[in-house]
Amino acid sequence: MDAITVFDAGRPVTFTFADIMRYHGPGFPGGVVHGLKAMQAAFPLLSDTPPERREINLLTAFTGPGGRDAIELVTRAVTDGRMSVDRSLGGKNVIDELPGPYLWRFTYRGRTVQATIRPGHVREEFVRLGATPDRSAEQEERLTALKSEMAERLLPLPAPEVYACEVVEA
Repeated sequence: MDAITVFDAGRPVTFTFADIMRYHGPGFPGGVVHGLKAMQAAFPLLSDTPPERREINLLTAFTGPGGRDAIELVTRAVTDGRMSVDRSLGGKNVIDELPGPYLWRFTYRGRTVQATIRPGHVREEFVRLGATPDRSAEQEERLTALKSEMAERLLPLPAPEVYACEVVEA
């Protein structure tokens, strides 16, 4: 449950959570898990086989560096200009108005799948603390702990338990 496979010029390439974290660094493990889970949930609806990584396009409301790095490593969409961010897709960035930033629209060979966070996976304390300007050292420490807690809590779950997916019009 911690890996995803894509094709690169017809050859399968598998990336694990640990691979993505090595690429990303320690900063945003929760965001890395969100990017990974969104891809794991959406890709089976895009194609019967792993998709070609350089043919995947993404429109998302997610702005975090962990999610961006997960997408980049697996799809190279950032480097190739196939990833766009539109914060308005998810509505307001608050816990009581999901999906907030947790919305991803993957397009592959004319098919678009939208992955949307399921309720209960993003904790209110995380959202409120993340939105706090000029956090104290104690608040930064707590936020760092919450990022790790989210990653540890969500990583073992099957992706469809974290993200609901549907095929949508592009």
